[in-house]
Amino acid sequence: MEGNENTVKLYYNTEVEKLKMPEYGRNVLKMVEQLREIDDREKRSRQAAAIVRVMETLNPYVHQQDNFEHKLWDHLYMIAGFDLDIDSPYPAPVPEEMQSRPRMVPIKKRPIKANHYGRNIESIIDLVAGEPDGETKTAMIRSLAIYMRQQYLIWNKDSVADETIFSDIEKLSDYRIKVPEGLGLTKLASDANFSRPGLNLNFGGQGNNARGRNGMRGRRMGGKKK
Repeated sequence: MEGNENTVKLYYNTEVEKLKMPEYGRNVLKMVEQLREIDDREKRSRQAAAIVRVMETLNPYVHQQDNFEHKLWDHLYMIAGFDLDIDSPYPAPVPEEMQSRPRMVPIKKRPIKANHYGRNIESIIDLVAGEPDGETKTAMIRSLAIYMRQQYLIWNKDSVADETIFSDIEKLSDYRIKVPEGLGLTKLASDANFSRPGLNLNFGGQGNNARGRNGMRGRRMGGKKK
């Protein structure tokens, strides 16, 4: 609705130009638009440097980046739509380079052979398989087997034989690893508890703590004088 002398015209973001750099806000965009109207190049360049200082204040996280001052000047050009005739301390950015999509990083994706062990286990197995036979490799296999047993007990049964873990190591390595004969793992404590990530299964401990708090509360109440 058009405003008259007795009304105030309200402007909404849906009615104005979309911000190219929202982190700096619309006031910086207005500064840049006014910057273009300055005829004197030297004065225009000084004003551009002042706007960059304002942008640095509004976006302090830019200090965490390398060459942050250069990035601020690049951002100024981007806000101006790369249409800015000033003396900049850095070369003016090329629009094609700034607006191009980053190259995709090639990632080799392959299905996990055993979900309950995870993908990292397969990477460790590949590392161990490349080691020469000897005491060091045997110690690595043993440490790997102990960790795999813990992972197995988290997601599967209450107990697992050492031979099952050793067999899984050989299978996951495509039989590049041969577990030495006579290799054994440390026995698990009878109260060992391997819970899934994010779960708190210490119900007994919570109950004992609650009983302890209730007992203390009861003793305090019983000790009050009537």
